[in-house]
Amino acid sequence: MLTIDSLKAFGANTDDALARCMGNESFYFKLIGKVLEDRNFDVLEKAIISKDYDTAFEAAHSLKGVLGNLSLTPIYDPVNELTELLREKRDMDYTPYLKTITEKKEDLSKVM
Repeated sequence: MLTIDSLKAFGANTDDALARCMGNESFYFKLIGKVLEDRNFDVLEKAIISKDYDTAFEAAHSLKGVLGNLSLTPIYDPVNELTELLREKRDMDYTPYLKTITEKKEDLSKVM
């Protein structure tokens, strides 16, 4: 069950996120549910596989904003790093980043 304590145990900075949500826990929880459905996770993976770094950057940048606003630090940190690498359009192996993001997203879904 999703609670402030379970999100803190996950590594989210709930104090910051709740401040952005004007202290409305139910609104915060609703947004977290929506982030798990964000299609940009799939877009990011497919774009990286096809080496479409412009599309990958746009998806990563969008996720970075959402994850940052919700203070979901365990997912935000690798997405942030990935965003900066994609900004430079580096041709490299992004698999470790995708793996970490997927694992952390799965960890969050277990909290739900």
